[in-house]
Amino acid sequence: MTFSAITSPKPFLGDNFLLENDISAELYHDCAAAQPIIDYHNHLSPEDIATNRRFQNLTEIWLEGDHYKWRAMRTNGVPERFITGEASTWEKFEKWAETVPATMRNPLFHWTHLELQRYFDIHEVLSARTARDIFEQANDALLQPDLTTQGILKKMNVEVVCTTDDPIDSLEWHQAFSQQPTANGQRPTRLLPAFRPDKSIFIQKEGFANYISTLAAAANTEIHSYFDLLDALHRRMDFFASMGCRVADHGLERLYDVPFTEAEADRIFRKRIEGRAVSQQEAEVYQSALLFALCTEYAQRGWVQQFHLGALRNNNSRLLSSLGPDTGFDSIGDFPQAVALSRFLDSLDKNNHLAQTILYNLNPADNEVFASMIGNFNDGSTPGKIQWGSGWWFLDQKDGMEKQITTLSNLGLLSRFVGMLTDSRSFLSFPRHEYFRRIFCNLIGRDVQNGELPHDMDLLGNLVRDVCYHNAKNYFRF
Repeated sequence: MTFSAITSPKPFLGDNFLLENDISAELYHDCAAAQPIIDYHNHLSPEDIATNRRFQNLTEIWLEGDHYKWRAMRTNGVPERFITGEASTWEKFEKWAETVPATMRNPLFHWTHLELQRYFDIHEVLSARTARDIFEQANDALLQPDLTTQGILKKMNVEVVCTTDDPIDSLEWHQAFSQQPTANGQRPTRLLPAFRPDKSIFIQKEGFANYISTLAAAANTEIHSYFDLLDALHRRMDFFASMGCRVADHGLERLYDVPFTEAEADRIFRKRIEGRAVSQQEAEVYQSALLFALCTEYAQRGWVQQFHLGALRNNNSRLLSSLGPDTGFDSIGDFPQAVALSRFLDSLDKNNHLAQTILYNLNPADNEVFASMIGNFNDGSTPGKIQWGSGWWFLDQKDGMEKQITTLSNLGLLSRFVGMLTDSRSFLSFPRHEYFRRIFCNLIGRDVQNGELPHDMDLLGNLVRDVCYHNAKNYFRF
């Protein structure tokens, strides 16, 4: 076979990684790259930030709690002792290094090497052959001041971090961080809590009554009724607000669409905390009532509410029993979304209780459903009041992001989009913002190249800067 022309391949993860033309490259390098990061939803540890944790080795900072990598290792035939088990830190890293070549065309392959480059200036491909050298080089780098948790936030230009916090959390580490000395009166990163009261909603889950007791203690009150519960949650919202909270978050299979009265919710709640089982129908009455009450309160406080919808969680009961939740056994669910989503948002809107809202779907089949739904409740009161969030979890890869951006462009206003977040437990995940920004700039540059957008760099540059930074800063009032 002969070829009339041979094109040299681009360097792997080079300066123009994911950027197909000069316009895309100019937009990324001149407009996107320098924008600060507002990470308005993640699962980072406030304690690790406040104590300025120094990780002892690459295994700790890279594999601790990262269920994306754990799933890949299991798929590659790695036994659990090398993932979450008793194997040494080197043995665990070695097994991850052996797995990395098998992740080609999975986003983990890109993320892994972006993180090696951005944090450790390591440009080799990780494999069993290079594992020992990379491990030692990264471990040496972790001794430097800019690779503690606070050093990482500064190095990556992270302006705001919103952690995900249960109402029972003391927020002691947020408070400790806020009281630490600053340089010239300026703190490089703001650490703010986000309110996630899902455990008070999931009435059928084991341990619900014990959780309510813990919530009562945290709120310094007693909870014997549904109305007591609302009072306790309001008290905790007051406390969270005093610590700078202005964001609530819920991780649900779907929103609820069941008629309710507060009297019914009270009866069902009392029944459950007395130790009696509640039916699925009763649970949905209670859940509908409580979620409506919470969302009404968010609106009154001027908070932003986020709904992560569609995850089918804890599918592997055998490994759930031994490893617990959030260990890599969740997947995409095919729950019906549109009708309940519409009716729930409408029930809030018609009472003027619909807060600024971000909706995230996990099933890509729901892309157009969510992108079109937000237009029903954008009422002109604030730009982009109802948002369709960035590609989430199984969709936060190149294909998922491109589809989300394109669908939002088709059915809404891309110019009002609040952009990317990490949704991660790892302090090495911030290059996902870079990944998103490169993909975004490439799509815009491609449209210009094709004559579908004007070659007006002022116009395009403003769009890029807004989506990468300014829209989120204004939307959350940071």
